[in-house]
Amino acid sequence: MPNDDASSPASLPGRAPHILLSIAPHERDAIFPLKNMAALTGISGTLDTVTPGDVLEFGDLGDIDIVVVAWGFPALDRDLLGRMPRLRLVVNAASSVRRLVTDAFWAAGIPITQSGAAMAPAVAEMSLTLTLSLLRRTHRMDSALRHGVRWDSARAIPRAREIAGARIGVIGASRTGREYVRMCSSLGASVAIHDPYVGDGDPLSSLITPLDELLATSDIVAVHAPATPETHGMLGRHELALLRDGAGLVNTARSSLIDGEALYDEVSSGRIDAALDVFDAEPLPQDDRWRALPNALLTGHVSGATRESRQRAGAIVIDEITRFVAGEPLQHRVTRTDLERMG
Repeated sequence: MPNDDASSPASLPGRAPHILLSIAPHERDAIFPLKNMAALTGISGTLDTVTPGDVLEFGDLGDIDIVVVAWGFPALDRDLLGRMPRLRLVVNAASSVRRLVTDAFWAAGIPITQSGAAMAPAVAEMSLTLTLSLLRRTHRMDSALRHGVRWDSARAIPRAREIAGARIGVIGASRTGREYVRMCSSLGASVAIHDPYVGDGDPLSSLITPLDELLATSDIVAVHAPATPETHGMLGRHELALLRDGAGLVNTARSSLIDGEALYDEVSSGRIDAALDVFDAEPLPQDDRWRALPNALLTGHVSGATRESRQRAGAIVIDEITRFVAGEPLQHRVTRTDLERMG
């Protein structure tokens, strides 16, 4: 979504920008396949590449106008900014910019933009996939059959549900949350949303539901809120205890939103099921207790990592740089105020 409070940046003074592209090679190739790389090269005067881990040892950064990053780039602190006196724009081909920005960065007034919109359809689709799996109990059946449980015993699981007519509770009307709502609604689900920032004029305002009511009445609860100080631990023992017996919880957002001990206790008891793409410890340890639960469906923090989402991210990067060079408003700029409600 465009930032209404983000002013149009000044264009570079009569020259194509010197761009530093600092993304790990496997992600760089996914975000900038041949077509995207050709476009990025076409709008740059000079294009240097360096892996994020080598940035601090890179040579002269004094001529860099624009930095394109994703994961693993060091924080833009006073020392690093001091090495880039001509820096005019930072473009994050990933989503969250929290690990990049510092007080020194905000003080410098350099605009920063991100490509989180590219991941929203992919994360929402994964959340839907996990939702359908929990409703149909496929994770329980798969675990039973893989571990030698007798056929009849493996089939003796709680009766499966279809998504049409199911009550789906969504925590967080983020970009991803909204796309997930659209997908579930199109399949006939009854959707409720908890998000204190949805106003009366929002198209989703009629779906807003108090958190306790949403938890107590939903067949599946999907978490799509950002990780902020306000949302840290928002689902604790009290909240998880409100989930009805046999309900499922899907988390493709951040593990910090949920009390991990409380969630484990509820799932290990067999009272509820869970599908988790994010964990307190990543990579998930080989002997982690979650791996042993037959009613837990686990994926390795891959919800946003599709071929299409990476290419969309590259297209956003190219479009934002093109706008910046032309002196046009950025469409995905993040301000310090924005960050208070973003992950």
